[in-house]
Amino acid sequence: MSFPTQRPRRLRRSEALRNLVRETRLTTAGLIYPMFVCPGTKVRQEVSSMPGVYQQSVDQIVEECREVESLGIPGIILFGLPETKDARGASSLGADGVVQRAIEAIRKAELKLLVMTDVCLCEYTNHGHCGVLEDGDVANDATVVILAQQALSHARAGADIVAPSDMMDGRVAAIREILDQHKLENIAILSYAAKYGSGFYGPFREAAQSAPQFGDRRSYQMDPANVREALKEVALDLDEGADIVMVKPALPYLDVIRQVRDAFDVPVAAYNVSGEYAMVKAAAQKGWLDEQRVVLEILTGIQRAGAGIILTYHAKDVARWLKA
Repeated sequence: MSFPTQRPRRLRRSEALRNLVRETRLTTAGLIYPMFVCPGTKVRQEVSSMPGVYQQSVDQIVEECREVESLGIPGIILFGLPETKDARGASSLGADGVVQRAIEAIRKAELKLLVMTDVCLCEYTNHGHCGVLEDGDVANDATVVILAQQALSHARAGADIVAPSDMMDGRVAAIREILDQHKLENIAILSYAAKYGSGFYGPFREAAQSAPQFGDRRSYQMDPANVREALKEVALDLDEGADIVMVKPALPYLDVIRQVRDAFDVPVAAYNVSGEYAMVKAAAQKGWLDEQRVVLEILTGIQRAGAGIILTYHAKDVARWLKA
């Protein structure tokens, strides 16, 4: 009887052996935790479709940031729920805006966290679209002007990274130009370079109160069927001055992450979005899957595909699991 000389199972026999030869090692170093800041004080309202995720006032945001820092998570990204909304998202621009005040409070608390901010208008407009409307359509160039001003206000408040998520053409160049003009050339830009028009955003729209009041966002977010277009979008954003590029969502677009990683020698991020999080949470609550095992498998898969940075609502849980 002939027996195999090559036996890959030899290195799978124990956890120590499996860990020794593991190719992809998930750590907290590449995780970013998304947070939703709202008006008021002592506000901490759980998002019904995202167990464990909260809309929080600035004072509560600071307290959770202390926890995030203690867990070894390097950074957060802030999304704002403003006191007022209008057709142009004007409340996103002021120094007294919810995101701007949250940044300042985090800085005052002397927390050693990277502070990233979402740059978009959907949370701030009364129609819920990511830009200003002209004749019923989202006007690209008029929106870009406002986005650049929003990014500037975040940078002035103390953000380390601004992250435009709107998918308007030319917004990275406009943001880079206005930051440089105001001697904020060291503020980095993480571009949502390949953001797809996805069905996985539903829970986020509850959390950020940003659902469009009519129509959808397919005229500016990418068609899920396209990958060559994603490479074009990434190339354009890098030419305009993006420092980091992101693919969103993550799980249905692992092939896109891999192609971006192979084509461009820059940091690549991926957003493990609200719908991906909610599905796991719902199934775990039903006892249909092992939450810890599945989350670690998902994030390892996203990293294995090529994302060195992962924005995920699982970040705190993952940090605890990895420490255990």
